[in-house]
Amino acid sequence: MRIWVNGRLREADDARVSVLDHGLTVGDGVFETVKVSGGRPFALTRHLDRLTRSARGLGLPDPDLDEVRRASAAVIEANPMPLGRLRMTYTGGLSPLGSDRGDAGPSLVVAQSAAERRPDSTAVITVPWTRNERSALAGLKTTSYAENVVALARAHEHDASEALFPNTVGQLCEGTGSNVFVVLDGRIHTPPVTSGCLAGITRALAVEWTGAQETDLPLDVLDRAEEIFLTSTLRDVQAVHRVDGRNLPGAPGPVTAKAMRVFDERAGDDVDP
Repeated sequence: MRIWVNGRLREADDARVSVLDHGLTVGDGVFETVKVSGGRPFALTRHLDRLTRSARGLGLPDPDLDEVRRASAAVIEANPMPLGRLRMTYTGGLSPLGSDRGDAGPSLVVAQSAAERRPDSTAVITVPWTRNERSALAGLKTTSYAENVVALARAHEHDASEALFPNTVGQLCEGTGSNVFVVLDGRIHTPPVTSGCLAGITRALAVEWTGAQETDLPLDVLDRAEEIFLTSTLRDVQAVHRVDGRNLPGAPGPVTAKAMRVFDERAGDDVDP
């Protein structure tokens, strides 16, 4: 594996940032994960736009998107694979210990690993912890991911691939790395970004391509939804066949199956929608 680190490609054994990088010491960084199929990144422009929005939300300088594109192209070329997960990480850079940033400038790391196509359906759980829709980090894709690690480990303990969070007022919010959609009376709904969820790239495309409505939803909507599905960069649209102890037989249901088909068709027509 060859990885881009601060200006050039390096072999994996030589791909290093300082132990004093602010992304490591305090999680002061942002990132994007991009699906790469046959050497072509999907929705790259949207991902780069969100990388900039997240950086601004943390008060980091705008990333040099031309450099990020060059780095991404170099990494994809250096690591050919049928389906890949391209990860670009942008941090506060070399800094003193503590929360204050240094003046050395940000760090940029771009890497790619192999990925596998997800199954058509999956199991999820809900967790007792909440997303804070009023947090300074709400809606930002930051490297401060420890609560997702904890929640996802809980999901794996229950033979599930994702954990779903409520927000502080008991509304359905999001998964550790996905957005959630429900079908009620044949119509698709998803929590609005004001719930505290990440404005997912796949989420936005699914809303645009399926006509889904953004709706404030109580967490217990999961007990009565006709169908449930997740969206994310590597899941695309994925049906849910079990949530906690509730089974949804026949998943993907007809509405979800249509959403999956529409997404595949539209994504196949335009690699950078």
